[in-house]
Amino acid sequence: MRCREVEALWDDIREGMPPLRAAVHTHLRACQRCQDLYEQYEGVAYCLSCLPQPEPSCDLAKRVIEHIATLQSKYRGTPIVLTWLRTQIGRVYVGYKGDRIAFIGLDRGEGLEKVREQIERRLHRPVDKGQTPTWLQKIFDDYFKTWRVDQNKVDITDLTPFEQDALKAAASIPPGEVRSYAWVAQTIGRPKAARAVGQAMARNPLPLFFPCHRVVDSHGELHNYGYGIEMKARLLKMEGYRPQR
Repeated sequence: MRCREVEALWDDIREGMPPLRAAVHTHLRACQRCQDLYEQYEGVAYCLSCLPQPEPSCDLAKRVIEHIATLQSKYRGTPIVLTWLRTQIGRVYVGYKGDRIAFIGLDRGEGLEKVREQIERRLHRPVDKGQTPTWLQKIFDDYFKTWRVDQNKVDITDLTPFEQDALKAAASIPPGEVRSYAWVAQTIGRPKAARAVGQAMARNPLPLFFPCHRVVDSHGELHNYGYGIEMKARLLKMEGYRPQR
C-alpha cells in the first residue's frame, strides 16, 4: 500500500473497514512520514469533533420555501382580464384588475395569445380573456383628448418599488415635453441610476399612461422605444412636442 493510498483512506477506516484498517496500520508501522501525518490528522479531527454544533444564523430552507409560497400566492391572486380596443394609434391590448388598468400593449401583430403570455411573464399573474367594458373605452377616449389619466385608474403594484418610482416620475412630465433618463433618476433620489431608469422604461407595462415616450437621452435624442422610434415621435407630435433645433 502506497502513502497516497493511506492518506486517501483515513476517513474510511475511521468509519469502520477492518481489512483496510489492518493494511493501513501495517503501512504506518513501517513509514515514519505517514505516522507523523496521521498523528497530525487525528489531532485535528479530534479537536473538530469536540467543537459545539454551530447554530445556523437563519433557517435558509424555511425562508426559501416561504418566498416560493409568496410568489405562488401572488401568481394565483387576482387574475388580469385581457381585452383590446381601438384608439387613435390603432389597436391596443389592455389588461385590467377590477376597475384598474395593469397592462397596455400596442398591437404589433403578435396576437392575443402571445400578449397573454407576455403579461404572465411580466406581472406574474394569471390572465383571462374578457370583454371591453364601457369605462375602459372611456378612459382611453379621454386620454387621447387630454394626454393625462387618473392615477387611481392604473395599477403598478406588481412592479418593484424602483420601477414604480421611475414610472411615477415619468408621469409627472407634462404632455408635449420631454425629460432625460438622468432627470428621472435625479427626481427619484437615485442620481446614479440613469441606466436602471432606462431599463425600467423599457419594461414599462403601462406605456401611454406612464409616458416613457417623454423620456429621452441626455442629448435630447429620442433614443429607444419598445414600439419603435417612429411611434415615439408620433406620440410626442400628437401631444404638441416640437424638438429644439
